Amino acid sequence: MARSQQFPTLSIVIPTLNEADHLPLLFADLNEWPNDFDLILVDGGSTDLTISIAKIQGVSVINSPKKNRGYQLKTGASKAKGDWLLFLHADSRLDKKCGESLFKITQNKTSKNFAWYFDFKVKKYKLEYRILELAVALRSHFLQRPYGDQGLLIHKDLYHRSGGFSSLKIMEDLDLIIRITTIAKVKRIGLNLYTDDIRWSNSNIIKRAIKNASLRKKWRQGHQTDNLSKEYYS
Repeated sequence: MARSQQFPTLSIVIPTLNEADHLPLLFADLNEWPNDFDLILVDGGSTDLTISIAKIQGVSVINSPKKNRGYQLKTGASKAKGDWLLFLHADSRLDKKCGESLFKITQNKTSKNFAWYFDFKVKKYKLEYRILELAVALRSHFLQRPYGDQGLLIHKDLYHRSGGFSSLKIMEDLDLIIRITTIAKVKRIGLNLYTDDIRWSNSNIIKRAIKNASLRKKWRQGHQTDNLSKEYYS
């Protein structure tokens, strides 16, 4: 999906595993961008039409030997051509102003001193979703803890100085952001990143939040991420 022969400023890395329902919508958003970018999908063994959809769009696909999001993100970053990296989940939807806004950030020389995140949004109206969005906003700002479903825009220099993604099946986003915030601050991009409401609508938000907090505590205590991943997806 890169639109020129020169190396673009921005590389977008998306880990996938059976994301055929989501990719066409994300690609439609990205196709509206006015500037060049390098798009890399790292697939963990999809059995649906994920890879076919990507190839129709002319998107580079790396076949990961592991169903491991941390490993997939790490692999994608290692293949990126751009000076800036944008990590997105496949079920993300982007604001129409996104391409222009990110281009402005990447062209500002001081921006490389920070990591950048989107505002978490669920594209469906429910009071509990608005409360969830507020809680995420407060956590991201005051605790400097945006998570993977908020995206991550980061210059390659800062990415490598922080150590980059670790090959973790779960908590790969928290693991990286903790290391980033020991050497730099994170800032809001100031645009929404919409996430699929399915995983929230199929469960009680309060119970899910408590479960996620418990999993993070177990991870900090040194529990195996393989076991935590099974518990998360159960």
